[in-house]
Amino acid sequence: MTEIAVCFPLTESQIQRLRAGTVGHSLKVMAPDEPCDCAIVFGNPEPDVIATNSSLRWLQLESVGLGEYLGLNWNRPAGSVRVTNLAGFFANPAAESALAGILALYRAIDRLVNLQTRAEWQGGTVRPHMRQLAGARVALFGHGSINRRLADLLAPFGCTITPLASNWTDETLNSAVSNADIIVTTVPATPLTEGIFDAARFARMQAGAIFCNFGRGSAVDEPALNAALRSGHLGGAVIDVTRQEPLPPDHPFWTCPNLLLTQHSGGGTSDEIERKIDFFLANLAQFHAGRPLTSLVDFSRGY
Repeated sequence: MTEIAVCFPLTESQIQRLRAGTVGHSLKVMAPDEPCDCAIVFGNPEPDVIATNSSLRWLQLESVGLGEYLGLNWNRPAGSVRVTNLAGFFANPAAESALAGILALYRAIDRLVNLQTRAEWQGGTVRPHMRQLAGARVALFGHGSINRRLADLLAPFGCTITPLASNWTDETLNSAVSNADIIVTTVPATPLTEGIFDAARFARMQAGAIFCNFGRGSAVDEPALNAALRSGHLGGAVIDVTRQEPLPPDHPFWTCPNLLLTQHSGGGTSDEIERKIDFFLANLAQFHAGRPLTSLVDFSRGY
């Protein structure tokens, strides 16, 4: 009998569904910081819990990101540990959130909502600031599932898309951002992407450009982005991820003009947990059949 630990919040009905799908196994529902010696773990436990689990054979994360686990030893004396994440799982909702944010800024929805909360009728003064997404030039930094889906959603608008995949260089990135009306980054946290959007990179962007981050907060120099927005050089930003989450109450992003802060909710859906359970149970069948696991992490790439 294989012991399986589940370490993220579930309803009683979700726990019962997992038990029904793991008949023949011992299922333990645990807190993320609770010591664990199970062979299979589903969730995002504290790194220390994973580091001390000598029985671990497979970790199924309930996220795409895995930065906190990169420094751990995955080659244990009793055999290597397989780690899978949810790569591709959030592509459609995250792409829809990015599109919604871009349209909100282009059509001044953010300004109009603020006016509504103050009961101010100022539509005439807002109209001249509205832009059309049709025909916009869009640079997509990171050619993973989110940006590929976003490219599909942008197709009806007749946007010119410049994708930058893993073979990007400083030269190609600089060229893309300097010629784009909209820049969307979805790259993972790696040494190569740390702080890649800094003051110099924002300065290269066109006046009025929109910047979106639906990848990792580590890619952005946040004081530099704040300065570029407050100076008026950038026309707006849609920020789903930040370096520190939750964002501290005194962080300048809370009051930064033309910034939509979506609070790492971009991939959310009402059936998110149910779909995660589906994903895990399908991978569990693969695991026991000795077949390749879906979304296996390649630690040499960091994702």
